[in-house]
Amino acid sequence: MMEDRYLVLKTKAGDTEALRRIYDKYRDDLLILAIALLNDKAGAEDVLHDVFVSFVGHLKTFKCNGSLKGYLATCVANRVRNINRAKPTRAIELNDSEPVTSDSDEPCQSLICNEQLERLSSALAQLPYEQREVIMLHHQAGLRLKTIARQQNISVNTVKSRYRYGMDKLRSILKSEVHNETGRRFKKIN
Repeated sequence: MMEDRYLVLKTKAGDTEALRRIYDKYRDDLLILAIALLNDKAGAEDVLHDVFVSFVGHLKTFKCNGSLKGYLATCVANRVRNINRAKPTRAIELNDSEPVTSDSDEPCQSLICNEQLERLSSALAQLPYEQREVIMLHHQAGLRLKTIARQQNISVNTVKSRYRYGMDKLRSILKSEVHNETGRRFKKIN
């Protein structure tokens, strides 16, 4: 947090390297959050860039009172929410969701990680947006449930319910995938 405050001060003073450090530090986490909420990699990259352009545009009045990562993650979630409101409502098809992949240097590790990330990405795409948003803000951005409630102007109990129902559904989806995969493998052996 101290490093973030220092980087913000340097960025306010015009240090582009400090801004690059902030961007590099949080880019991956914010991009994963945007992809999970938007289900569109190209759109998620646009959201990330829009958030940073807006951040730079409001730097003169910006005060880093809490977590910079939490602030930027909230900006990403708000931007995605605005985009989703502007879109005509439609159910997200599983084939429409973009898989998240690993950049691991180890081929076997990368393969296993990519398969797990693809399953998780697919499972997240099946959740209602409100549940997916709370889960991702809590796990990916590290925001506390009380903070999410305050930022979304809803009760803590609503956030807790969305989180609990979303996690229960995620577990159910992932367990059924494992069960189905095990059944397919067993049939191939026989």
